Amino acid sequence: MTGVSTAMEERSFDPVFAVRLARHEDELRWLYCELYHGDMQAYDYFVHMLHRAYQARPERLRQRDLARLENPDWYKGHDMTGMLMYVSAFARDLKGVLAHMDYLRDAGISYVHLMPLLESPQGRSDGGYAVSDFTRIQPELGTMDDFDALTEAFHENGISVCLDFVMNHTSEDHEWAKKARAGDPFCQAKYFFYDSWDIPNEFEKTVPQVFPQTAPGNFTWCPQAQKVVMTTFYPYQWDLNYANPVVMNDMTELMLGLCNHGVDIIRLDATPYIWKELHTSCRNLPQVHTLVRILRMACEIVCPATLLLGEIVMEPSKVVPYFGTVEKPECHLLYNVTTMATLWHTVATQDVRLLRHQLEQVFSLPREYLFLNYLRCHDDIGWGLDYPFLSQFGIDERAHKKFLNDFFTGKLPGSLSRGELYNDDPRLGDARLCGTTASLCGITGSLESMDIAGLNRSESLDLMLHALMFTLSGIPVLYSGDEIGMENDVEYHEDPLKAADSRYLHRGDMDWDKAEQRHDLTTLAGKLFSSIRKMEEIRNTCDVFDASAFVQLIPLASDHVLGIRRETRDERLLGLFNFSSESESVCMPGEVEYLDLSTGNLRRANRVFLPECSFVWLWRNRQTPLTAPESGESEA
Repeated sequence: MTGVSTAMEERSFDPVFAVRLARHEDELRWLYCELYHGDMQAYDYFVHMLHRAYQARPERLRQRDLARLENPDWYKGHDMTGMLMYVSAFARDLKGVLAHMDYLRDAGISYVHLMPLLESPQGRSDGGYAVSDFTRIQPELGTMDDFDALTEAFHENGISVCLDFVMNHTSEDHEWAKKARAGDPFCQAKYFFYDSWDIPNEFEKTVPQVFPQTAPGNFTWCPQAQKVVMTTFYPYQWDLNYANPVVMNDMTELMLGLCNHGVDIIRLDATPYIWKELHTSCRNLPQVHTLVRILRMACEIVCPATLLLGEIVMEPSKVVPYFGTVEKPECHLLYNVTTMATLWHTVATQDVRLLRHQLEQVFSLPREYLFLNYLRCHDDIGWGLDYPFLSQFGIDERAHKKFLNDFFTGKLPGSLSRGELYNDDPRLGDARLCGTTASLCGITGSLESMDIAGLNRSESLDLMLHALMFTLSGIPVLYSGDEIGMENDVEYHEDPLKAADSRYLHRGDMDWDKAEQRHDLTTLAGKLFSSIRKMEEIRNTCDVFDASAFVQLIPLASDHVLGIRRETRDERLLGLFNFSSESESVCMPGEVEYLDLSTGNLRRANRVFLPECSFVWLWRNRQTPLTAPESGESEA
């Protein structure tokens, strides 16, 4: 690359913007021009686009930027609890969410992930992940003005807002796609169009299929254009070509536009897929990391209050690189996907050895790496477990996946779980699983069979899993409705637009009648809500839950009990989690007296009795006598 960027010679830049740009200019220019072969015209357009986005940023958000720059680790503490929701399911529309702000405050929520709500075609949207207009809200949900009012209200109530940004593709109804379909070569260059199947067939030799049963292949014939177009996910989702700098420039501008509407956390959907190259798997290519690093710098220049959350649903070795390095960070946050799947495996097997093995890897990572921890989300549960590790115990991958699915769909004797399969492939035996946390824990099955003992065990399991989620470093995220024990929504089978997608089993409408019971401790909803809320308050109060704490596993003789030790200079926490349907007694020689944070009672920690599917948090402060830590809302 030769020559000097005209961007830095520009004298009309806002002074604050110019300082931020200068901090990143050398690396930004280098990476951009390396990716786009020294195209300085495209680079200068990119920089001026960043300046336009900065100028368009509302003053209240600029002040938010300055406040968070003063405290750059604002999201790394132990006082954040997230909630993931579909606007339509939670409260019909954006105004409805605003009207239920009191519920979110009552639940202690400080982070809300609003599932896809940008304009997308009905019946061809994959749950909103086929965006037809990145600047408009889906009409039945409201308008961009409604969204602005909601994000402002969220911020006033101390709640950060997360929104999906679908980078990999657009809807076939997007303006670019419509023009491409009509033969516009400029817009066709934004996608992957081919005159014949020759090159697509070469891609198919090395590129895995995402949905081999419901959407086989990675390409679709476009009859209007008389060409083949790349469609990795579904035929109505056209993959964008990031080798074209126009795509990078335009998509970055659209992302920053959302940030300027008050989005605090941008969830980069399907991050590993966004760069395509022939004769590769088109997954996790080096250029993806370059793109994400550029996006990170773009945000630090334009809207430094914004975080990037990477969606990488893969094994840990492929997830961790998306944090980047301390010197050149990429994503601020990543999903703890493997832990989620391993947790449900442990529920079925009652054996914690795989979970220990997986958490050892997580706990060994630098403490700067922050995960979002969750039990359930909008998607299915895929059984991408560490089968090489499991094989030492004689576990066969295919047979084990069948066992897990049979257990969680209630086919095995004694199982009270009530899930459904997703993308079942009998030939490969590789089905995934759907269901709410409550229904997978056995609450639905217990109620169906009027099994009181089973209901008590299922309720205890539900709470134990939430406690474990709160024990891990990072940000715990509740799936809307889990806090009141919402069960599966089997009525989706009657809706022709949903019936083919079993993920709608756990995407039911919020049960506001059940939510009204949240303070009635004689109800299941009340017991779950109050217990989870208490966990949040304890976590908010005790510094030992901070992401900077030292975390390690506690060696235990039982393979049914997981032990986690968290330590700061002054505090220690012992978390014990019994996955067995039988009571367990664990020995920890040398441990002294601790405070049971759930009961407020003192107890010896050298030998601890745990009822079935239960947990205990044992806490002590080395500097002061053992008394319950103060909480602003209730006693521990």
